[in-house]
Amino acid sequence: MLAAMTEHDPRVLATGASDGDEVALERSLRPRTLDEYVGQRDVKANLAVLLEAARRREEAADHILLHGPPGLGKTTLATIVARELGVNIRYASGPAIERPGDLAAILTSLDSRDVLFIDEVHRLGRSVEEILYPAMEDFALDVMIGKGPSARSLRLTLRPFTIVGATTRAGRISSPLRDRFGATYRLDFYEPEDLAAIARRTAAILGIELTPDAALMLAARGRATPRVVNRLVKRARDHAEVHRDGRVDAEAVAEAMAALEIDDAGLDGTDRRLLATVLRKFGGGPVGVAALAAVLAEEVETVEDVYEPYLLRIGFLERTPQGRIATDAAFEHLVAQGMDVPPPRRPAAAGTLWWGTSGAPDVQRDPGADAAG
Repeated sequence: MLAAMTEHDPRVLATGASDGDEVALERSLRPRTLDEYVGQRDVKANLAVLLEAARRREEAADHILLHGPPGLGKTTLATIVARELGVNIRYASGPAIERPGDLAAILTSLDSRDVLFIDEVHRLGRSVEEILYPAMEDFALDVMIGKGPSARSLRLTLRPFTIVGATTRAGRISSPLRDRFGATYRLDFYEPEDLAAIARRTAAILGIELTPDAALMLAARGRATPRVVNRLVKRARDHAEVHRDGRVDAEAVAEAMAALEIDDAGLDGTDRRLLATVLRKFGGGPVGVAALAAVLAEEVETVEDVYEPYLLRIGFLERTPQGRIATDAAFEHLVAQGMDVPPPRRPAAAGTLWWGTSGAPDVQRDPGADAAG
């Protein structure tokens, strides 16, 4: 079955899609061609070659796998692929394709060279994957007719098509499925200048007067993610229309971000609470993600997929074999925000000083020396 790819998250800085009118507005802001698409220059260059070659041969393009953190434009790129090829696109989601028959119904309805976009492709069921293999390789569908000893296999020929799969967890895609994608591209976080350009483009579409310095401020708080920047532009617009003259300048952005509790590093209250928890309850770490999720009353996957990627990227959090560690930079940032947190506790060599949770230096003793008397 086809599925709407939406996920409700009340956080303004969440990278998941919103619901209702917000989704419709986000779609209106999406670029329609590769030329309009800002950022991801290497991906765009390679994709342009692949699509131009397919157009010249008048063939379906190779299957494409897009992976990377949420909110970076995987769905947008899939739509651009279909538009550049001049064909239709069908949208589906891995969890929504529950049975092989659901996928068979979608595949048989595709016209020649159409694009099928499968979001969260790593969540396809094993039985669904099994019928997808011959479909991707040979454009054929193996159907079992009957049951028991009289059962027989019937192969149906499909019209050539292109699958564009998207995932935030490429490592969870099975090797047989991953090997059947002819082109694999990783989307990375955006640079501030690209985010500022996206903010200016969004403002122009929405009819907002956005000053250059305001665009840079929004870019700095956009968590290196276009989807977040677009939301911040809209929230700044709301604030400027209600409390000011409607012009979004640096002062309007500063007021709007303060009201939303978004600091100059792009962290909101939830991010700061996570870092403060690691510092206060676990001495700065290391702490296992399961223990951290339990204290925050969140799911482990939410911590790994929603909170951690940006904190890891800006160096406020580190992953180690022993668990998560809050860095000195995280401590300094929280202190600068006026939060009362202890400095991270770091193991040191025997007989040297380390900072305890009280903030006072203690001596790291050698247990062997104590045992020796």
